[in-house]
Amino acid sequence: MRKVPLRAGMFLAPFHALDESPTLALERDLELAQFADEIGFSEFWYGEHHTGAYELSASPELMIAAAAQRTKRIKLGTGVVSLPYHNPLMTANRIAQLDHLAFGRLIFGAGPGLLVSDAHMLGLDARESRDKLDRGLSLITRLLAGEWVTESYEGWYDLHDAHAQILPYNPDLEVCVASTFSPNGGALAAKYGAGMLCLASTAMGGYDALTTNWKIACENAAKLGTTMSPAGIRCATDIHIAETRDKAMDQVREGYEKWLLYIKNQSEHLKESPAHLSLEDLLERNEIVVGTPDDAIAQIHRLEEKVPDFGCILMLDKNWSSTQDKKRSMEMMARYVLPAINGDNRNRQKSYDWARENREGFIEVIQSATKRAFDKHAAQSATSGEKVA
Repeated sequence: MRKVPLRAGMFLAPFHALDESPTLALERDLELAQFADEIGFSEFWYGEHHTGAYELSASPELMIAAAAQRTKRIKLGTGVVSLPYHNPLMTANRIAQLDHLAFGRLIFGAGPGLLVSDAHMLGLDARESRDKLDRGLSLITRLLAGEWVTESYEGWYDLHDAHAQILPYNPDLEVCVASTFSPNGGALAAKYGAGMLCLASTAMGGYDALTTNWKIACENAAKLGTTMSPAGIRCATDIHIAETRDKAMDQVREGYEKWLLYIKNQSEHLKESPAHLSLEDLLERNEIVVGTPDDAIAQIHRLEEKVPDFGCILMLDKNWSSTQDKKRSMEMMARYVLPAINGDNRNRQKSYDWARENREGFIEVIQSATKRAFDKHAAQSATSGEKVA
């Protein structure tokens, strides 16, 4: 039994094939956030990319500002702001303003920037990105806490009496650090008391990133005299579910092949690239779920073995299925998977079993009550007949 209920959310890079209207693709991504809010998802994340053409959202802040107007309860996360690409003061100001637009529902996710081609286009050395993530987090968290800062980083920023003129709506604005294969994410999450956005939770390639980075985070936190909360861990993995496995496979196969074209363009030269793997290969390795609610439940249990009571399962959307099928998959996650994981129906099941075990006795009571009612009616009818006579 979990100590804390598991939350569910959605993570969109987002991915969109080159034959789609970018306008309608972005609109669909906002529509999904609204639907996620309606069915009770806890979080929805948008990414930042600038090259490659498939991952076409350049600003998670813009997507969240629009999504905040269409949603009421769901938390909205930047997944992530690539800190080396932005002046830290401008990032802090945008985050503070965005949290007001979302009425405190923002999660500030930060990362170093995933695509080397993005850094190249900006004239940046991608090898410096992880150091800049650390420096950027240090500066931005101080600014969001109300500090005034005079500090410089050659070639990046030169700040004088820098401060955020408005602070976040939520004084406890949550910060999350992207964590993939590098140990950097776990170390920085511990350093800044942040959550972890684990985008390689089930990606293997001979390396268990989730277990390793969670261990690193916990060890670093212990050195600092703090502890990591598993509730702040988001595990993102590909999940698409339907009534049957065959139906789920049919729904995603064409979209997977389109997505594979992008992955081949980005990483086919890498030995462990997904570009060399079929859907069946990924399923065999338990890297993805394309199947039924039971398959999703099994995947979550595998993740729980690595990080017990982790906080949130994020459906990593790669646009493999139609919007209609995707919504059905999300609904089945909320309708069947979460209740099974969290034991939402345990008392209902006990009540059902109790009623079944005692049904013979209850039937006897009903039959006895019914007989008494008929006997009473017969007696009253007889008495009434005598009076008439």
